[in-house]
Amino acid sequence: MQLHWLDIGIIFLYLMGTLALGFYLSKRATKDLNAYFLAGNSMKWYMLGLSNASGMWDISGTMWTVMILFVYGLKSAWIPWLWPVWNQVFVFVFLAIWMRRSNTMTGAQWISFRFGEGPGAKLSHIIIVIFAVVSVVGFMAYFFEGIGKFCTAILPYDLTLDAGLFTLRSEQVYALIVIGITTIYTLKGGMYSVVATEVLQFVIMTISCLIVGYIAYNSVTGEQVAAVVPKDWGNLWFGMNLDLDWKATPYPGVNDKIASDGFGLFGALFGMMLLKGVFASLAGPVPSYDMQRILSTRTPADAAKMSASTIAVMYMPRYLMVAAFAVLGLVYLQPEIAAMGKDIDFEKVLPLAINKFIPVGLKGILLAGLLAAFMGTFAAFINAAPAYIVKDIYQKYINPEANDRKLIRLSIFSSLVLVVVGVLFGFNASSLNTLTLWITSALYGGYACPNVLKWIWWRFNGYGYFGGMLAGLIASTALLFFKPELAGMFGIAAGIPDIFFFPVVFVFSLIGSILGSLLTPMDNMEEVKQFYRQTNPWGFWGPVKAAVLRETPEFSPNRDFKRDMFNIVTGMAWQMAQVVIPIYFMIRDHQQLAIWSVVLFITTWLLKKYWWDKL
Repeated sequence: MQLHWLDIGIIFLYLMGTLALGFYLSKRATKDLNAYFLAGNSMKWYMLGLSNASGMWDISGTMWTVMILFVYGLKSAWIPWLWPVWNQVFVFVFLAIWMRRSNTMTGAQWISFRFGEGPGAKLSHIIIVIFAVVSVVGFMAYFFEGIGKFCTAILPYDLTLDAGLFTLRSEQVYALIVIGITTIYTLKGGMYSVVATEVLQFVIMTISCLIVGYIAYNSVTGEQVAAVVPKDWGNLWFGMNLDLDWKATPYPGVNDKIASDGFGLFGALFGMMLLKGVFASLAGPVPSYDMQRILSTRTPADAAKMSASTIAVMYMPRYLMVAAFAVLGLVYLQPEIAAMGKDIDFEKVLPLAINKFIPVGLKGILLAGLLAAFMGTFAAFINAAPAYIVKDIYQKYINPEANDRKLIRLSIFSSLVLVVVGVLFGFNASSLNTLTLWITSALYGGYACPNVLKWIWWRFNGYGYFGGMLAGLIASTALLFFKPELAGMFGIAAGIPDIFFFPVVFVFSLIGSILGSLLTPMDNMEEVKQFYRQTNPWGFWGPVKAAVLRETPEFSPNRDFKRDMFNIVTGMAWQMAQVVIPIYFMIRDHQQLAIWSVVLFITTWLLKKYWWDKL
């Protein structure tokens, strides 16, 4: 990509600005451990919400979202339900409140709050620490690979270094530079630095989205888009089959992409996404930067507001940019895509469109924004992971009397070690595909069931949590290595997406959770009562609730289940409206734009009345 000196200057100024901000905030961050990791629980909820949105706004995800909109049209709005994207709705409606009431610093510390300090609790504590640290190292390795490729695509200089014994490719040098800058400002300023720079990054990204949206809206008409896509490309709704045929369009090769994704049976896929989504969302956030933002808020109500604001500020601008690049690619990139032949890389739509359509000066702002998205996500992981090593391993098991100064120094050292390990893995990223699949499928596959039960079942103990996580891990690992054999055993078609195995993994994890709990004694009743009294969740808490009411007659049990479920459904519709409105705006479907705008208005009013006003 050819860049004007003005664009390069804007990118350079952004990088120097983030460094300066980290150094400026360093004094505040080093007061104590709470200040370093949670900013002393002093930050406004909307600042944390902007930071959280920036941390979730990564460039790889943006490139992927542009690609699926290009390929699947409006139906692509459902595909992120694979994660699911609406887990944030469960978080803001009630889980953020429950989690913040713990007054803990990390997800592993929260586990001790839930299960106490017995042998089973220690096993559950250890497994969640391992989960957090190993997954962070895996993500850092692939951030290294992604940052390098992105920088090589946008910056014109070849930085290859040949030192005789080894050679650093240009993308590796770029990755080391960007990661070095990100690590320095994160280590200097801790959570203060992460939040401040991510707010700056969010502002840059939002400006970039508006610029790209303006350019695309004035460059592409609805008729031009309709002329190059299949008939149902602009239809959000679907039946059992996808029924999207690209044969008669300028892009017949898209059919091969749809076949390789395995999304043809879209109705069945949607049902599985809904099933998995409910349990994965009810499990709550994984021990990462999202959980850290929740624990950083001032109050439980602020935690809920922060989580809701993440949705409110992120989706409209992000999908305006996504829709803009998708329609520009569809209408104007036919020669470039045709030149790829049979091996079409649809993820290149984003960089190709940037190079072709964004003018000098604006290109620098946009690229600085996309670089900021990388750095924001990476910084969030750098700040989140060391807390588990320092607070949950060193202080808990090795040196309980360590002072804050020593713990902060150890936190900085731990961050450096994790970054170095992640980078070393990143240098071999091409050979780490199996490991990454294991991290994302095995570790996350076993997470849902035990983390649902921890909220809602009184008899669930530390052994049950450990047993459920371990059983899910084993089942998911077996799926990774023996997928074809397991597909035949369970009557599942070969090549089908892994999500269709979710019920199998979930059942194994459920068995491990129940057996682990019922075959071991309930030796932490006092801790469970304290957890229930302080958190006040709804669920199956009969004996514990009775015991708490005997001891504290004025205690008021949580009776908000029905209202929370109503707010969940409302919140999902509210979020979906923010996804599709920018797309309908960009393709000029005025009827659907009006309908979903009304949906957005009504759901906002309902959430104000039945959620916000009840906080």
